[in-house]
Amino acid sequence: TKQTRVSSSWWGSKRLDYALYCPDVLTSFPTVALPHLFHASYWESTDVVAFLLRQVMHCDYVKAQEMDNSDSAPFSPSSLREKWLRRRTHVKLRNVTANHRVNDVIATEDGHQTLVGRFMYGPLDMVTLTGEKVDVYVMTQPQSGRWEHLDTEMTNSSGRVTYTIPKSKKLAVGVYPIKMVVKGDQTSAEAFLTVLPRGMECVVFSIDGSFAASVSIMGSDPKVRPGAVDVVRHWQDLGYLIIYITGRPDMQKQRVVSWLSQHNFPQGMIFFSEGLVHDPLRQKTIFLRNLVQECHIKINCAYGSMKDISVYSMLGLNPNQIYIVGRPSKKYQSQCQFLSEGYAVHLSSLQFSHRARPKKSSSVRMVLRKGSFGLSAKPDFLCKRTHLRRTMSVQQPEPPMTPNPKPERAQSQPESDKDHGGGGGPGNAMWARGSMHRGDTTP
Repeated sequence: TKQTRVSSSWWGSKRLDYALYCPDVLTSFPTVALPHLFHASYWESTDVVAFLLRQVMHCDYVKAQEMDNSDSAPFSPSSLREKWLRRRTHVKLRNVTANHRVNDVIATEDGHQTLVGRFMYGPLDMVTLTGEKVDVYVMTQPQSGRWEHLDTEMTNSSGRVTYTIPKSKKLAVGVYPIKMVVKGDQTSAEAFLTVLPRGMECVVFSIDGSFAASVSIMGSDPKVRPGAVDVVRHWQDLGYLIIYITGRPDMQKQRVVSWLSQHNFPQGMIFFSEGLVHDPLRQKTIFLRNLVQECHIKINCAYGSMKDISVYSMLGLNPNQIYIVGRPSKKYQSQCQFLSEGYAVHLSSLQFSHRARPKKSSSVRMVLRKGSFGLSAKPDFLCKRTHLRRTMSVQQPEPPMTPNPKPERAQSQPESDKDHGGGGGPGNAMWARGSMHRGDTTP
C-alpha cells in the first residue's frame, strides 16, 4: 500500500519517455542480446537516476533546514510588489513574457566585481523595461541559502542595470549566485559571480557547431554529439574552470541554457554577445582576451568548430591546444587538432595518453564543484549533502592504440569527491542554476 501511495504521488497520470544513446560498437551485437544490455545499462546508470530526480523530486525546505541545523530561509523579496514608476510601463508589458538575463561574471578579489543585467520582454526583445527599479541580491553564504540585498538600481534606456559591488562588500574567492528582481512585477533573472584566484586554469568550449550534431542549437531539440558531455565532464573532474562561449545574442540565453540543462552538460560560466553583432568571432576574441588580461586566467585548451581556429590562435594557443570538431581540412591541418573520430575516441586518448594533468591542489580548485546545468536554485540544492554527481553518459571504446576495440560499459561512478574536503564557506558551494521560465525547455 505504501509503495502504491508513493508511486502515485511520483508519477500520477504523467508518462516519462527518455531516449537512450546506443554506441555504434553495439550494432555488431546480436539483436536478441541488445534488450538485456540496454536494460542493465539503464538501471546501473546514474545519469538515469539524475534524470528521474529532476522529474519527480520535490525537495522539502523544512526537512533540509532540520538536517543542516541552520537558520537558512528561502528567497523572499525585500518588499511587496510596487507600482511602476512610469505610467506607460503597465501598458507596454501587457501580454508579453519576460526575457530577462543577468550575465555570468568572472572577477578577482582585488578587481572590480561588476554585475550586469538586462530586462526585456517579448520573444525578440520587443519591449524594453526603462526607468524602473530592480533589486540586486547575492547569496554570500551559498550553503545557508540566504539572499542578501545589495542595492536597488534603475534600468537605463536600453533596459540594462549595472552594479559594482562596493569595496566594503567585495566577495572573496568562491562561486556566488546572483539574482536581480524587478520590483514592479517580481520577475527575475539569475546568474553566477565567480571570484577566482590568480592563475586559474580553464578550458573553453564554443557552443556553436561543436556540441550539437545538427547545424543549429536553435533547431527542434538538436541531438548532442556523442561523448561531448563526457569530454566536458572530464575536464571538470580535473578541476578546470569550464567556460562556454557563443556568438549568439544574449536574448537566446534561456533557450540555450535550457538545451544544455536538458542534455546534462556540466555546469560552467556561459557567455553570450550583447545583442546582435556583425562580427561574433571578433567579439569572442575580445571577450576571452579581456578575461586573460583582467582576471589572469590561463586557457589550457579550447574546443570549437573551424571558424573558431582564428579566435583561439589570436589568443596565443598552440595547435596542440586547439581541438576542432568536424572533417579535417588541409588548410587548417597545421593550426589545430581535428577530432575527426568524435568526442568518444578523443576522450579515450585524453585518458590513456596521459596528456591531461593530475588534479590541481585544493587551494586552486576550491571554487569548482561538480554539477550540471538545470538543477533547481532552491537553497537546499546549494548544500553539499544534496549535491548530485553525474557520471559518464556515453560508453567509451578502448584506447586508440588497441586494435579491434571491444565495447565497454560506461563507468558507474565518477572520480571520488573526497579530495574536495569538508563543507563550509562559500568556496564549497556547488553549482546550481535555476531558469526563470522552465516551461520552454526545448531550444
